[in-house]
Amino acid sequence: MFVAPDPGRMRLRNSARAVIGVAAAVALAEVCGLSQTASITGGLAALLALFTVLDADVRAQRLTTALLPVAGFPVLALATALHGVPLARDAAFLAVVFAGVYARRFGPRGHALGIFGFMMFFVTQFLHARPGQLPGLFAAVGLALVASGAVRFLLWPIERRTPPPAAPPGLPGTGLARPTTRQAFQATAACAFALGIGQALSDDRWYWAVGTAWWIFVNTASRGETLVRGFRRVLGTVVGIAAGLLIAVPLHGAPAPTAALVAVCVFGIFYTAAPSYSWMMFFVTVMAGLLYGLLGVLHPGLLLLRFQETAIGALGAALAVVIILPVTTHAANDAWIQRALHCVRACTAAALDRLAGDPDADPAPHAAELELLLGRVRMALAPLVHPLSPLRARKARARQVLALLDDCARDVRGLVTVAADPQASHDARLAAACWRVEAAVEALTAPGATTELATAPHPRPAAAEPALAHLHGLEHTLVALATPLRTDPRAPLVISA
Repeated sequence: MFVAPDPGRMRLRNSARAVIGVAAAVALAEVCGLSQTASITGGLAALLALFTVLDADVRAQRLTTALLPVAGFPVLALATALHGVPLARDAAFLAVVFAGVYARRFGPRGHALGIFGFMMFFVTQFLHARPGQLPGLFAAVGLALVASGAVRFLLWPIERRTPPPAAPPGLPGTGLARPTTRQAFQATAACAFALGIGQALSDDRWYWAVGTAWWIFVNTASRGETLVRGFRRVLGTVVGIAAGLLIAVPLHGAPAPTAALVAVCVFGIFYTAAPSYSWMMFFVTVMAGLLYGLLGVLHPGLLLLRFQETAIGALGAALAVVIILPVTTHAANDAWIQRALHCVRACTAAALDRLAGDPDADPAPHAAELELLLGRVRMALAPLVHPLSPLRARKARARQVLALLDDCARDVRGLVTVAADPQASHDARLAAACWRVEAAVEALTAPGATTELATAPHPRPAAAEPALAHLHGLEHTLVALATPLRTDPRAPLVISA
């Protein structure tokens, strides 16, 4: 995990910036004389603003950050007002869950605002905030967003130099066929289950079960992805609880070492979020234990209760994703793979136009989009390649698909590099090779296609013809993809001698 690729050290810089942003938010709340509850709320608000606001350009990020109070303040007011009215509070929490997940249909901004609204309700339960504390909470959140925004956009504007790539739009659909709508119903059902069983286990800490169910549905698109994420969340929580017993409990809430370790946890959350969800949950769990120590309520039994509530939330998510409007892993896999293949075709066509002398043709954006789509393909296929997956044949085919798509991406990157060279030449063979690539993609992606792919592509060109070599590589790879993509998912694995 700590040796995972980090191009441009973006994860490292983003993690360091997050520590500064959260520390600045907490320090500002303390300087202003706000309560400990308000300071913790401000620190969480800063963390969320830096973690969830992922718009494609800096201007959009600033607007989303400015809109966070619009989503968060009404939820804070509602949650504190209903503190002593359990039934109304529970119903309101589930309404916030549904709205927060449904908002993901509006892209990165809706995603960020939905998470922020949910977490504002969650933190009032975590801190047992009451209506009299509301002005301080408002002030802390406002100051935190100002502080974290200043760090992000003024002190250390990483995105200005290297804008984050735009996330690929979600899978299409309307009504209940839209994945975000299905997830809204699934997450609400899961959270309702978690809330009911969680409250039966504990009247004070039930919200951990709800939080677990909610977060399992973040950045997942299928039944398999959700089940794998639930497993990883429980695993990270168990290891984090063990670490909390060794680290957080002996501290007894001592302010200085607790603050230092919370800073380490914030860094770890941001640094591990992309490569390992389990490690991210480890740091979240340790940080929660440290905060409980700071509040003076930490003891080993509380950490055990945290595990039990996490297991309830994970079980709720698993039941909901299997029973309520399920999206099968195969359907999600097929949709993302097809989008990746169409992107390969678009990049190839743009590269050919560029080599033919069209100055407006640019394959680079298509290549960047392909990398993002392959990331989604890896997430979609993760349940099949998981070490505990019992589906041996599907696991082997999924690994083959991933390897071949990585080969496609490598040839696409090479083609983009060649197309950017003003001295690169163009001839009729390039056009013919491009047409063969497009035909291969069409044969793989056309609905109900039965067209046979060529099994004997043209001989490999000389190394002195790099554009032709990359097109040839794409052609060979697409031909090879036909076998794993067209094999019935339920078919047994056939190993050739």
